[in-house]
Amino acid sequence: MRLAWAEGADRSLPLPDYKTEGAAGADLCAHLPPDLRATGLTLPPGGRAAVPTGLRLAIPKGYEGQVRARSGLARRGLLLPNAPGTIDADYRGEVLVLLLNAGDETVTLAHGDRVAQLVVAPVTRAGFELAEDLDDTLRGAGGFGSTGLLP
Repeated sequence: MRLAWAEGADRSLPLPDYKTEGAAGADLCAHLPPDLRATGLTLPPGGRAAVPTGLRLAIPKGYEGQVRARSGLARRGLLLPNAPGTIDADYRGEVLVLLLNAGDETVTLAHGDRVAQLVVAPVTRAGFELAEDLDDTLRGAGGFGSTGLLP
């Protein structure tokens, strides 16, 4: 997959990388603006931020990029409120990682910290056809928690 640095990016930061042979996601690093590099980006409990990565991607047609939380950060309360975030194949802007501090402690991210992982996956596009009615199933219109009530 092709990628490029965003304008003004710190090219000393690592490119997305799979840390183990079996890893599904490649790590994305925080690319903090120059005024935050010395102090870091601080997220108080309930705080949100769009963290830049310094990267632009050219995802092949028929694929998408999925931005997912890293388990180590999720354990500290940092979640992706739109997880997984989708990067469409025709998007060429800088990749941002939306983070929410759902924990009880303030979290500070440093320039270069791994903040998310990128999974590239195939996309199936559905055709949509309006119908008067839908076929019956055992579940029917049962919503949240309903499958636990089935025979």
